[in-house]
Amino acid sequence: MSLSQILTPSIQKAIQALFDVSVDKIEFQTTRKEFEGDITMVIFPLLKVIKSNPVELGNKIGNYLVENVSEVARFNVVSGFLNIVISDSYYLNFFNEIKDNTKFGYVTPNPDDKAVMVEYSSPNTNKPLHLGHVRNNLLGYSVAEIIKASGKKVYKTQIINDRGIHICKSMLAWEKFGNGETPESSALKGDKLVGKYYVEFDKAYKTEINQLIETGKTEEEAKKQAPIIIEAQEMLKKWEAGDEKVIELWKMMNQWVYDGFATTYNNLGVNFDKYYYESNTYLLGKDVVQVGLDKGVFEKDPDGSVWIDLTDEGLDRKIVLRSDGTAVYMTQDIGTAIQRVKDMPDVGGMVYTVGNEQDYHFKVLFLILKKLGFDWASSLYHLSYGMVDLPSGKMKSREGTVVDADDLMQDMTDTAKQISEDLGKLDSYSAEEKSKLFKTIGLGALKYYILKVDPKKRILFNPEESVDFAGNTGPFIQYTYARIQSIIRKADFDFSAKTTIEELHEKEKELVKQIELFPEVIQNAAQNHSPALIANYTYDLVKEYNSFYQSVHILGEVDLTKKIFRVQLSQKVAEVIKSAFSMLGIEVPERM
Repeated sequence: MSLSQILTPSIQKAIQALFDVSVDKIEFQTTRKEFEGDITMVIFPLLKVIKSNPVELGNKIGNYLVENVSEVARFNVVSGFLNIVISDSYYLNFFNEIKDNTKFGYVTPNPDDKAVMVEYSSPNTNKPLHLGHVRNNLLGYSVAEIIKASGKKVYKTQIINDRGIHICKSMLAWEKFGNGETPESSALKGDKLVGKYYVEFDKAYKTEINQLIETGKTEEEAKKQAPIIIEAQEMLKKWEAGDEKVIELWKMMNQWVYDGFATTYNNLGVNFDKYYYESNTYLLGKDVVQVGLDKGVFEKDPDGSVWIDLTDEGLDRKIVLRSDGTAVYMTQDIGTAIQRVKDMPDVGGMVYTVGNEQDYHFKVLFLILKKLGFDWASSLYHLSYGMVDLPSGKMKSREGTVVDADDLMQDMTDTAKQISEDLGKLDSYSAEEKSKLFKTIGLGALKYYILKVDPKKRILFNPEESVDFAGNTGPFIQYTYARIQSIIRKADFDFSAKTTIEELHEKEKELVKQIELFPEVIQNAAQNHSPALIANYTYDLVKEYNSFYQSVHILGEVDLTKKIFRVQLSQKVAEVIKSAFSMLGIEVPERM
């Protein structure tokens, strides 16, 4: 139970006893650093129902609390704010209750509660994953882990875009220019090999466009008449018709990509419970259109196309079926959402991790599903995020100027290696231990740098800045964790007993207060779908621990009772760091 939950009924009782007034809500905030106090009650809202000045009101409530509530040690009133000092015994009792709970902060799911499905990654099978995909994967995976920690059952999923003209472009280019090249013969990961031919298609396409323009065609005409794009369109028609040769090529090249993706996902540390493929879902939703027409949700135009009019919702008219009877992306997404709930009936909500350029699409999708009468549609969330830029500028897949995810992870590992070796302290490590440590630090730096930023904000990613052993970075937090592990290894005495100290050092108290916030932070992060709240909480905890480390003796403390408590406190901080970082998909090293 949080401090505000403990104090609220006591303050309500005080107000009733002192002023014969009942209030439903008490407003709290964090006490400002310049004043003594652990939690602050805001007095001003009470002035609407109690005729008094705020200082007098605060003093009366404060005195009542000191006399009647064991957790309250003393108080002070500043203007309209009652700063409440909580007794050391409260914090010590709290610490003894949670010190042996390695899952502190986590909530066990209620088996009767509905599950949440989190969709992320959802790549195209015509190119490898790049920096933009990295942010998507890290966000989706972390949000899934946070929601799980908050007490929900979670399914992680993705829909793989494995069909369409862009896939045929890679297939056609490989047929034309590949000379039978395979991942084995080229020593290239399968997704990189297929991506190579996507770039080759674009080069050939541009050449043909320029040649047609030289013959007098407009650019628009040239784009439509270039032989290679016509061939790609023909290949797509053959795929849709089930042409055996085209399907065989499609299966072979897609498998190359799936194998490549699997390696990247494994290295990135993300996973999935269920996969959907657009080749299996692109016809879903067409049957729902008739249901929507019968319900009056959709309307048919004279040309046979079907629309939904959302102008009264501040949106516009949106097509859900073309006049020739073919589906659009919106139709597929409607059908896929419905199919997912059919596949997993315990799903009661979904989170879609998709860039902010699709904000409008998801507003429309969620609204359509609500109008169709699905009760779970009110629990759909678009985890919208900003793009990731590099100092060198934007990325373009078809031109081959993307920052490849595999290369990025390797670069981060190499950067961590360089900085770690410059710092020294690795003489006792084996080559294998060093290799693992560099990867842990490099990926930790990458993940933390991306996840500490609010998802909605655009990121300028600076690799060198992220691998810094000082400041708000992954390596800084990892280093603190490793430092605590060193303390625990050196503690040559039994520190498992319940602590019996009676008074807390100021730094000890601040650290316990920070630990106490962890469960609430998890819940807030889950509700807001924001790993940034977990990341920045962990940084604040580590700053508080380092201040504690600099201010008091731990293993050098002569009083055994105090020494035991400080090692216990250090261990608990390490456990919370590890738990928080696991929600971010970040590993922590036992030594650095």
